[in-house]
Amino acid sequence: MTIRIVKDHISRVQLQELANERFGDLAKAVVDVKQKIIAVGGELHADAQTELMEKEGSHNEDTWGINIYPGEKGEAFIEFDSVVNLKPTFGNRSRGVDDEKTRNRITEIVQEIVTDN
Repeated sequence: MTIRIVKDHISRVQLQELANERFGDLAKAVVDVKQKIIAVGGELHADAQTELMEKEGSHNEDTWGINIYPGEKGEAFIEFDSVVNLKPTFGNRSRGVDDEKTRNRITEIVQEIVTDN
């Protein structure tokens, strides 16, 4: 399974190719909200999070797991659901992203990085 660290741009077509490697309609991804980068692909969010930590020096409190649906638009494009989001020490007690400001930041980063072509 390919995990790709994206610092600039990735197209929906490329996201779909990563999604096709495992799940078909979705690609797992982890967003580092501090560095504004994404690790996408692989079977588990934890694998993508580990890639960011080992290769980019990311920290647990800055990384958030999402599912990206390349074929969807609007709110259906991103799903905030991952075990890596369970961070009671940092105030997040669910698999989602409880803080609206953090959710908005994740959405903004994804919108900046993902292109339609």
